[in-house]
Amino acid sequence: MQILVGVTGGIAAYKAAGVIRGLTELGHSVKVLPTQNSLRFIGSTTLEALSHNKIDPDLYTDVDSVKHIALAQEADLVIVAPATAAFIARYATGLADDLLLNVLLATKAKVVVAPAMHTEMWLHPATVENVAKLRARGVSVLDPDSGRLTGEDSGPGRLPEPETIVQFALNAANTSQDLIGYHFTIATGGTREPIDTVRFIGNRSSGKQGIALAEEVQERGGTVSLVAANVELDLAKFKDVLKVATAAELSKALQSLLSASDVVLMPAAVSDYRLADVIPGKLSREEDAEFDLRLVANPDVIAGLSSLRESSKPLIVGFAAELLSEADKSLEDLALAKLHKKRIDMVVANDVSGGAVFNQDSNSVVIVSNNKTDKVFGTKREVAHGIINEVLALLKTQ
Repeated sequence: MQILVGVTGGIAAYKAAGVIRGLTELGHSVKVLPTQNSLRFIGSTTLEALSHNKIDPDLYTDVDSVKHIALAQEADLVIVAPATAAFIARYATGLADDLLLNVLLATKAKVVVAPAMHTEMWLHPATVENVAKLRARGVSVLDPDSGRLTGEDSGPGRLPEPETIVQFALNAANTSQDLIGYHFTIATGGTREPIDTVRFIGNRSSGKQGIALAEEVQERGGTVSLVAANVELDLAKFKDVLKVATAAELSKALQSLLSASDVVLMPAAVSDYRLADVIPGKLSREEDAEFDLRLVANPDVIAGLSSLRESSKPLIVGFAAELLSEADKSLEDLALAKLHKKRIDMVVANDVSGGAVFNQDSNSVVIVSNNKTDKVFGTKREVAHGIINEVLALLKTQ
């Protein structure tokens, strides 16, 4: 592929070297478009040596060749890493005041943006709004990592490692709009059942896998209705979000979306039990006192959805978190048993022994349907890509 790598003026610009090297080692042709400010952090000599192409960030040289249009038209993929808050703001408003931004406004290639900035800047309402605008226009924005930043502070805003950026960008470029016309309902997060007005029974699900699935569907042209159970992640990138708390609320929301959906994905962790009687007010601890909570089973949300659908629509995909250390069966056997018991179309199972997977950025799953078993592992976004590929293949057989 012909790839343009934009570099903007942040301390993380040094990581652009790893992105360029990674792309060239995979056989891609790379040209680098640094901003003038980025050259304060990384030298043009380094960028030229790694890309094997001359660096010229000046919009006003070679004007006879209409340089920004030529670059825009030849590109198959544009990656901006790092992308500062100032760059994102200019790009979101359509301001073209340098070569990189002129190219971005002129290109029809896939654009991937990897932000890097301090936590306060990443979470500022202006940045949140600007990122949402870019995503709504089809730009793939890679969420920053959480970790050590410039100085002594830590938090979300750290530029992901070069290999992560390369893989994310190539996946985005190679993903066709093969989900146009499909409506996906995706439940994510973890339900909470109240004990009293301040306490609840919950679980450790972060919602990351469900968010990754929703991002994958959107980038491939599908429509997403997201049912979010106590998710603390950024949901601004999704237009249709229903926020729920309990298993009963989750079930009601999913039932309301059932008839309009082509696919229902259920990575949400649903509470198996709830209190028989929620305690009014706040439960107070008495000295040396004991208190018993009586639990009753919640209805099986996904089995309930299966019983309500007409014929084979929508396709229903369940997710199973299993403890293999306590089981005498394989992950594939457990998934297949759940597939038949709940009368659904596909089960995605993973092993959560020892607290694995929850709130992590990677996953390893087994995907089981009536006629196929597959394994997918990697980042949760890579796993989402594999799951959606299997879902699409099943859709095409119906």
